[in-house]
This record gives sequence, structure tokens and C-alpha cells, in this order.
Amino acid sequence: MTSIEKLLFSPLTIDGENYLAWTLDVKSNLIARDIYTTLTTDEGTTPQQKAKALVFLRHHLVEPLKLQYLNEENPRNLWTQLKDRFDHTKTIHLPRARHDWVHLRVQDHTSIAQYNSELFHITSQLTLCGQPVSDEEQLEKTLSTMHPSNMILSAQYRNMQFTRYSELIAHMLLAERHQELLMKNSKMQPPGTLP
Repeated sequence: MTSIEKLLFSPLTIDGENYLAWTLDVKSNLIARDIYTTLTTDEGTTPQQKAKALVFLRHHLVEPLKLQYLNEENPRNLWTQLKDRFDHTKTIHLPRARHDWVHLRVQDHTSIAQYNSELFHITSQLTLCGQPVSDEEQLEKTLSTMHPSNMILSAQYRNMQFTRYSELIAHMLLAERHQELLMKNSKMQPPGTLP
């Protein structure tokens, strides 16, 4: 670690609210440093690897958590204790994420980009909670929650038989941009007026 002062990601909060994202950040960083095995086993790891992992874990805890686990000298034990303490957050976040998914509708957003952002936020929460959302589910959610005035457009998108959500959203974003351009041109020179 070149700069021990610099945090690579948000530290684990005292209430564990960010535990799910924090564990992903820790795992990927420790794998990149080739010291992730210190969290899974004591065999085959050197004291230096354990020390590096322990320093990294502690560095990414808020101060009150650091103090609570100050005497823990084994990164695997610290990891296990934090998991025992905070892993239940999956069950806490899951009902909210499911609720948000059920009530997500394209027609409730002012732009496709805003809807897309909200969809990815919800699906990432569901995935972190062990409930991944497939492309088919994302496609169906998007096409079935468009505004009734866009019924023909929705049917056209269905007929295109997209298999990936990213393909559909690219078409929708492009269509939205074209519509914005048409509206802008129409306002600049209303129909029926010659320059």
C-alpha cells in the first residue's frame, strides 16, 4: 500500500448500512493484492500477508469499529466477526429492494436515463441481496410500464424481440434524443411559418 492515508472506498459504517457493497470492495482489492486467501484460511499465508490484510481491513472501518476490533490480530477472524455482525443486512435491504422493483415504472420518470439509473440501482440492490434480475425481467418491466400514450411504441419495441436490456435501452435513449431534437426544431420555427 503506497499511501495508507488514502481510502480506496467508503469505510464500513458503524451500523453496517454499506456492508454489502463494502464486502465486494474489500474482496476485489484483496484479490488484486493477492492476499484474499488470508480471509478464507490460515494455511499457506505468511505473517506479512496477514498483516497487510489486517491493515487494509482496519483502514476501511470507521473509527468506532476500529476501536471495537482493536485486539483482533487475525484478518480471517476479523472478517468472520464482521460477517456475523452485519451479514443480516441482506434480509433488511431485500424487502425494500423488492418493493422498489414492484413499483418501478418507466412512466414515473421524466427521462429514460433517469429510469435506467433507477432500474440499475434497484437491480444492483437485489443482486447484492442474492436475488439477481434477468435481462428478460428488465425487458418486461420496461415494456410493460411505459405510459399508455406510448402503447404503439411499446408494441414496436416488443416486435423487435430484444434479448438484452442494454439493446432496448439504447434504442429508447436514441428515440428520446430524436424526439427532443424534433421538439427543439419545432419550437425554433413553428409549423406553417416560412423563414
